[in-house]
Amino acid sequence: MFGKKIGIDLGTANTLVYIPGKGIILNEPSVVAVSEQDNTILAIGTEAKEMIGKTPESIIAYRPMKDGVIADYRVTEAMLRYFISKALGKWNLFKPEAMISVPAGITSTERRAVVEAALRAGAKNAYVVKEPILAAIGAGIPIQESRGHMIVDIGGGTTDVAVIALGGIVASTSVKCAGDKIDHAIAEYIRKTFNLAIGDKTAEKIKMEIGAAVPLEEELTMTIKGRDFVQGLPRTAQVSTNEIVRAIDPELRQVVKAIKDVLQETPPELAADIIDAGIIMTGGTSQLRNFPDLIYRRTGVKAVLADDALFCVVKGTGIALEHLSTYKRSIMSKR
Repeated sequence: MFGKKIGIDLGTANTLVYIPGKGIILNEPSVVAVSEQDNTILAIGTEAKEMIGKTPESIIAYRPMKDGVIADYRVTEAMLRYFISKALGKWNLFKPEAMISVPAGITSTERRAVVEAALRAGAKNAYVVKEPILAAIGAGIPIQESRGHMIVDIGGGTTDVAVIALGGIVASTSVKCAGDKIDHAIAEYIRKTFNLAIGDKTAEKIKMEIGAAVPLEEELTMTIKGRDFVQGLPRTAQVSTNEIVRAIDPELRQVVKAIKDVLQETPPELAADIIDAGIIMTGGTSQLRNFPDLIYRRTGVKAVLADDALFCVVKGTGIALEHLSTYKRSIMSKR
């Protein structure tokens, strides 16, 4: 019972918690509902996400994480405390050691904020590890080898691209263009094309149900409901896959550009390994239909979606915690 360990994938869209030996025990939206009158926190996680876009004026439901980093410190700390205590149970007397994932492009100040928030939320120690390393470990890539592996982790707030060899990152970039921006582009397209206002949740649903990265021959269609801009009344419209492909193309181009930038920085020896092994894709947004196909078309390097792409990072925290001595060198700062 002594010395509990806990792995946290603190994402812009979702927070996942992993306990070695038990697996993933919590997967909830990174959303907090706050009452404006007395500044108290009303709901966290799934319950708070249900409130998005439906709250009265006195309550705001929002995400304290923006682009993968802490935007609202106090609320993030409360959210972390809630997730840690929910994961460990009420009667846990010992402070856990926490390992938390952060984007590859994080600054030292942002990293310190994550460590501080975790310690104040009840962790004994906090390790902060870059997401691509954890995603690679979780995808089952032997990162200690001298072979080069390229990992593309596309989440809600950031896309992290990295080439990993000998347990460290050789070349990497992090762009603030991922799932959220894609949802936003869909909502904008619906607004301009159909004069229809839709919420974030509807945009995300469209992306998941009919979205794709390349045009499909057999299109999928979906009926969407929203508010007419002109008349202000509720109305429905039909939208198809290839329309969505056009709507999100600029965002997907940014992701592909990030991949190309990292490939250009990669030493030739490692580039040869990447051509053999392909690009490994992880993160929730990488599950967009035919995304690996788009990357292959634009870069000429084959791309593969990792098993359980959504859970790679949090699984990586679990594996790294269980084998701390093996991954000591790849894991960065501890407080």
